[in-house]
Amino acid sequence: MKDAANLWLSQIVANAVLPDERVAQAMLADPLRAQAFDITSENVAQVVQKRSHLLRAVYPAFCDFCQTRLLSPNQLIKTLWDFWLPLAMQLAASRQQLQRTFVQGILGGQGTGKTTLSAMLVLILEHLGYRTVSLSLDDLYKTYHDRLALRQHDPRLIWRGPPGTHDVDLGLTVLETLRQPDSQPIAIPRFDKSAYGGAGNRTQPEVVEAVDIVLFEGWFVGVRPIDPQQFNTAPPPIDTSADREFARDMNARLQEYLPLWEQLDSLILLYPDDYRRSLTWRKDAEHDRITVGQSGMADAEIEDFVKYFWRSLHPELFIKPLLTPHTWVDLVVEINPDHSLGKVYRPGDLTR
Repeated sequence: MKDAANLWLSQIVANAVLPDERVAQAMLADPLRAQAFDITSENVAQVVQKRSHLLRAVYPAFCDFCQTRLLSPNQLIKTLWDFWLPLAMQLAASRQQLQRTFVQGILGGQGTGKTTLSAMLVLILEHLGYRTVSLSLDDLYKTYHDRLALRQHDPRLIWRGPPGTHDVDLGLTVLETLRQPDSQPIAIPRFDKSAYGGAGNRTQPEVVEAVDIVLFEGWFVGVRPIDPQQFNTAPPPIDTSADREFARDMNARLQEYLPLWEQLDSLILLYPDDYRRSLTWRKDAEHDRITVGQSGMADAEIEDFVKYFWRSLHPELFIKPLLTPHTWVDLVVEINPDHSLGKVYRPGDLTR
């Protein structure tokens, strides 16, 4: 099926005649995904035409993108067609309707593809005529010296990442300024993870202006506090009383981030079929780094690092409940073990 899909996508790229009604039928075959991108039997022919035109326009840049990241265009062209292109078109329409900078939140754990998604959306939206900027929650980390002081105050914060290690006021200022109709040039903060032996520090900001769309991504972007009573029966690795106290404290600190989340116009959740995949994916990434001669963490270090994040904001408690209807998530994208795309749906559509 994947080979057949790639064949007709290649025909579209080659500007060949669209193969009868197979494209339209494929786009309607998954009702939830069709609903997510507002595709109906009445408009599917028009959608195919518009998306085909955009596919041909971005394909050369898409191939360059894949080459720089040592990825295969043939393996990703289906994702480009099924997800990246329609999502970019949807963001462009939302920006046009809003008549100001549109802020799209992207929530996802390690290895879910936040960085790749953001880079592809920037590429596609540029072809649609929209200036797009990607901002990571990581870019809002407090400075190295501020985090040293923070760790002296709270020794449990051994690594950057959990709530409390970011400059929320800085992020709020950036997003509020970007959302202004006539915003002036603004410095987007950037973070160098390699500084200070991997501890990381602020680096030269990126000055931008006339931004149409902001992609604000991070491992707990949009996550809100939960009932503290849930930590009484929390899953591993929240095992000890000290673990539960740490989890409650991190939960309370999420309150500081709520003004930041209020700047979001929409929120996408990238969700693996099992949150523990992030541990496997992180190990694979570190092994790849070591194989090519770069420095990387040993498996035991990786486990300590990933479980530190799970203790602070456990995915079972904070992320899994967002899959259900009546949450503040606008789009769920399930990620398969091989990083390929799974189900794509709006949680609200599950009740229909």
